[in-house]
Amino acid sequence: MVNPNSRLTFVPRRTRRSIPLSDLLTRGTAATPILCVTPANWADIAGNLPSVQAAYAHAVDFQPKAGRVALLPAADGTLGAVLFGLGDPAAKTADRFIAGKLPAALPPGAYRFEPAEGVDAAEAALAWLLGGYRFTRYRDPDAERPGLVAPDGIDAEAMTRIARAVALGRDLVNTPANDLGPAEIEAAVRALAERHGATVTVTTGDALAREFPLVHAVGVASPRASRLIDLRWGASDAPRVTLVGKGVSFDTGGLDIKPPSGMLLMKKDMGGAAAAIAAADMVMGSGLKISFRLIIPAVENAIAGDAFRPGDVIRSRAGLTVEIGNTDAEGRLILADALALADAEAPDLLIDFATLTGAARVALGPDLPAFFTEDDDLALAVSKAALAVADPVWRLPLHTPYAGLLDSKVADLNNVSNGPFAGAIVAALFLRRFAPATRAHVHFDLYGWNPTTKPGRPEGGEVQTARLVHALLQARYPAA
Repeated sequence: MVNPNSRLTFVPRRTRRSIPLSDLLTRGTAATPILCVTPANWADIAGNLPSVQAAYAHAVDFQPKAGRVALLPAADGTLGAVLFGLGDPAAKTADRFIAGKLPAALPPGAYRFEPAEGVDAAEAALAWLLGGYRFTRYRDPDAERPGLVAPDGIDAEAMTRIARAVALGRDLVNTPANDLGPAEIEAAVRALAERHGATVTVTTGDALAREFPLVHAVGVASPRASRLIDLRWGASDAPRVTLVGKGVSFDTGGLDIKPPSGMLLMKKDMGGAAAAIAAADMVMGSGLKISFRLIIPAVENAIAGDAFRPGDVIRSRAGLTVEIGNTDAEGRLILADALALADAEAPDLLIDFATLTGAARVALGPDLPAFFTEDDDLALAVSKAALAVADPVWRLPLHTPYAGLLDSKVADLNNVSNGPFAGAIVAALFLRRFAPATRAHVHFDLYGWNPTTKPGRPEGGEVQTARLVHALLQARYPAA
């Protein structure tokens, strides 16, 4: 049921939008050439430069190192060309999104990449768009920024669609909790549904308590009503693909309260939902031949007299009873009910996204999400998609003997381990208990944040694994 008191419009306080700074410009637009330089081609490029530009490049000691930029003058003093260092593309440390540095390095104007051996034009264009993102909801945007002419031979519409989906997800993660709660997450999904012709069902209030008791328990202490958001799109007789995203708009830790330092980035605890929404935008925009479903349990884990407590036992949607060992392990609780809903249809493929454990970050760092699946063929496909689109992940094992760490003396299972080890694996094993009918299930444990700015990845919210999942589904289920 839909709560009539819900705020259903995700509208910033100001009428700004944080999107890629420009779409790809139309081919044929007059533009300054960007010469992509490597150690292998630098001598040839330097030898073909006009004398003025060659002299200038020598004067500034331009070297073909990754990220180096030199603005070369034309004979009349205007900007004639740009030298951009790629470094050695074959090096293990090479950054495939190095072109994402350019939007911040170039003056306003139109630019185009000169064709060059070893340069993936589509990847460079996407890196440019992703690197041009700025979150400007609360401050004036930068002045006019450079634009890129769509390289020949690429699908400019597809690149722009992906970049806009990433920007949407980044915006959601970057928006602080005072302006983004469960209702605003719902509004973002409704806006997505309207754009793609999908349908949305929302469960909240008393119906949520009956049908999704774990979701209700986690969010009951917040004055912002929790909800289960369920979007459907596509033909009902096509292969069923379901995405589930953890939508904790802010996580205090509950009664097991986090320290102040642990709360500073908790606006990003809905990063799983943001990644799922971004992936859904890409998937529906690509017109894939699937019966698509997006499920987001959206809550705020707050503290009040009616908050759920350590030691409480709650019967889940799946019927399993869960003892609460720690209220700060709330993400797996809301995902459990959402996965049970998804699993009831036995989808062909079930994927969940969550900013779930610090253990995954300790093991793999912020840039490399962990993923878990029992299906080896699916794991290989995930890894191939990750490599293809430079959206990296690393598989961790679902080591079933660790399931005993979730044993409870009073319930079917505890929501946390009774020991300090294997936190990410134990969390993944907890989730698997709630999707027993779906073998093709992938769980992503992601960070959802860029701690520092890198090419194509500005500091702030990030929708890790969204592009990977889009590529995976494109390969498995081609467009109509």
